[in-house]
Amino acid sequence: MEIRLAKSYGFCFGVKRAIKIAEQTKNSKTLGPLIHNKKEIDRLKNEFKVDLIEDIDKVNKDETIIIRTHGIAKNRLRDLQKKTKNIIDATCPYVTKPQQIVEKMSEEGYSIVIFGDKNHPEIKGVMSYAKDPIVVLNVDELESKKLKEKVATVAQTTRKFEEYQKIINYLMQRCKEVRVFNTICNATFENQDAARELSKEVDIMIVIGGKNSSNTKQLYRICKENCKDSYLIEDENELNRDWFKNKKICGISAGASTPNWIIQKVIDKIREFKV
Repeated sequence: MEIRLAKSYGFCFGVKRAIKIAEQTKNSKTLGPLIHNKKEIDRLKNEFKVDLIEDIDKVNKDETIIIRTHGIAKNRLRDLQKKTKNIIDATCPYVTKPQQIVEKMSEEGYSIVIFGDKNHPEIKGVMSYAKDPIVVLNVDELESKKLKEKVATVAQTTRKFEEYQKIINYLMQRCKEVRVFNTICNATFENQDAARELSKEVDIMIVIGGKNSSNTKQLYRICKENCKDSYLIEDENELNRDWFKNKKICGISAGASTPNWIIQKVIDKIREFKV
């Protein structure tokens, strides 16, 4: 069976940057999971003594705390600064951008519409920089919201642009002034386009990444649209030999938080099946 890798997959710029920061900051702690990949977090803990803490109240003044790639809510940052001065910000620059945008637009009197999952840590952070933000995942949710004549909108960095376009179109038809900021990152576009292209050429598609990773789940949905035999796994142990029976071409993509060493283990395991 032939194995084909997507033209673009795996670690994005923001994740690579955060991993490098963590590796260079031994004996530190991250506030919440640095990235959405437990295996890589375990590696950082075992090899570099980078631990994880969730409760700011438990931070000691001498500890070095790394802010996760997804960013942090404004009030939590203030609380953290009261506990320790040793703070290293590993927030992805593509996440910092919408934080800055909504803060500025809020101050200028715009309604803020955020396209994303309000329960995702990235969006929790972005929301905290806006006054009374409206957070939606689809157009239907907007219909019950009261909008000002002036609206500014941003998107979660890992969402599909086609879905964001629907939000934009809705706002353009109902508000006098709409400021649109395309905050979906390029790496997301590239990985999604590559996964879409490859999933049309194969008869089984394996998407590797954390089950709690937004961008990985988006990749899986895209692949599933084109290849019904698409599977989302976190590592090689979730592979099932039966999936590959009578399959000629296997495509592989991976989320932005998936390290190469996990991807290679998946490839090696598939080759062992010899189906």
